[in-house]
Amino acid sequence: MQFLGIIPARFQSSRFPGKPLVNIAGIPMIDRVYKQARKSKLLDRVVVATDSEIIFDHCKNAKIDVLMTSDKHQSGTDRIAEVARTSKTEVVVNIQGDEPFIPPMYIDQLCQLFLQHKIEIATLIAPIKDEEVLSNPNIVKAVTRTDGRALYFSRSVIPFHRNLQYEMVLYRHLGIYAFGRKTLLDLADLPQGNLERYELLEQLRWLEAGYDIMTSIVSEAPIGVDVPDDVGKIEHWMHSNSLR
Repeated sequence: MQFLGIIPARFQSSRFPGKPLVNIAGIPMIDRVYKQARKSKLLDRVVVATDSEIIFDHCKNAKIDVLMTSDKHQSGTDRIAEVARTSKTEVVVNIQGDEPFIPPMYIDQLCQLFLQHKIEIATLIAPIKDEEVLSNPNIVKAVTRTDGRALYFSRSVIPFHRNLQYEMVLYRHLGIYAFGRKTLLDLADLPQGNLERYELLEQLRWLEAGYDIMTSIVSEAPIGVDVPDDVGKIEHWMHSNSLR
């Protein structure tokens, strides 16, 4: 089984224009993400998919494998589907371009799901360790079946803690996915569903359409960059952990 890692990268962003090229301790973020993904033991190829000539030219100069895609895509999934149409790779991994320290072992853990199970879509979840995460609508929460398949994702707190005498581990969703190639191409043709329109979460489109999403648990969520203020936070984190 072959695995293709794709990093979708847009230059235009309402909250953080030019985010893929922002310097993190002197190194552009897209360079860091690409370097981390290349450390994966299971990915056969890693490529950046962009609609920006600025990002494309930067990647070329940095010797980063890059492909130009349409500027009409509404989501990263649509962008990687365009790349997948020209590839014969069985499994496509969508790697977030705003997590410069994504652990390579997380990518491999995701790929392993396809080697161990007959599945269509896979993603990662991590235990929620901070009470503030529960009330943050930018951090997506997840609940699963006993076999690991997702029941639901939400920006709200799920499940609701009604029985105060019972405690359980709650999980947050990490925005990295792996898709069987055929499934990915089918997903790109799906219309938006009501749940997606309501919560603005693309994965709800797939659940509402009847697709299973297998999850796998990792120890913690990698630190990422969502808004400009996060750059200083991640550089402080790097300094605290003696990282470059």
